[in-house]
Amino acid sequence: MTTGEASGLLLLNKRPGITSFEALGVVKKAFSTNKVGHTGTLDKFAAGLLLVLVGKAVKLAPWFSGTDKQYEGVIRFGVETDTLDPEGVPVAEGEIPAREALEKALPVFRGDILQTPPAYSAVHVAGKRASKLARNGIAVAMPPRPVSVYALDLCAYEPPLARIRVHCSKGTYIRSLARDMARAAGSRGHLVSLNRTHIAGFPVSEAVDLPQEADTSVILGGALKPISPPIFEALSLPYMLVDDDAVRKMIHGKPLDTLIDEGTVGYETPGDSAVGVFCARSSITAGVFVGIIEKKAARWSYGYVYARP
Repeated sequence: MTTGEASGLLLLNKRPGITSFEALGVVKKAFSTNKVGHTGTLDKFAAGLLLVLVGKAVKLAPWFSGTDKQYEGVIRFGVETDTLDPEGVPVAEGEIPAREALEKALPVFRGDILQTPPAYSAVHVAGKRASKLARNGIAVAMPPRPVSVYALDLCAYEPPLARIRVHCSKGTYIRSLARDMARAAGSRGHLVSLNRTHIAGFPVSEAVDLPQEADTSVILGGALKPISPPIFEALSLPYMLVDDDAVRKMIHGKPLDTLIDEGTVGYETPGDSAVGVFCARSSITAGVFVGIIEKKAARWSYGYVYARP
């Protein structure tokens, strides 16, 4: 593999103490390309799984970034910081809650909820990042937004520290969850550690550790995954298989409504959706990723043709 031609998905295990941007810098250097992106950032103090897209695969980020995530975190009760993490300065104090008060508060944060993001976050307010405004001393009013918490468990509690496990939707801030849980239990608190253990069907156990050696191209190059049906399955994204003739016509931008035969491979369109397309067989290597197509109001359109030169 020539590093300049690299393209695909990389499961990366970020260590605490570096930013997601710095982690991507290591990947850019390893593959000698600036075409590197991720499907969801991690805070500097946090560790765990990053899904990194390399080369042409970077353009798949809009479709890959909406998946659910799982975390393990530790909340310290008694003190709330401005950043809601260990890097901030204390802004409020509260009593250490009893376990009973904490367990009573948990159900409030399960299911579909409205959550106010942290002031120190990448959320844009009036066209600027909230974190930049906050660091410049500008008060930021963060509107609450809907998120889903599919599971929230208290794994251990040794006051003032509580270890939690969370399964949630895209856009959920575990720092905000720590703040809100503490307040609901009659206390104040902040997140002191966080580890992202899963993104959809990908566990952090399958990720490569971010190398610290000078030469990273061999390590990361060997971990790069080509875009494939199993990746779509792990991300719970629909896909279809089409024959060589359809692939050639799609590469040349022919109208999709005359090309897609859903019955050919047993594919059923789940309403309006984005669908991955792979070559089914024959002279074009089976399983080659063709691109993303989208169905809206019963009509197909091109999202991104990956296989186009």
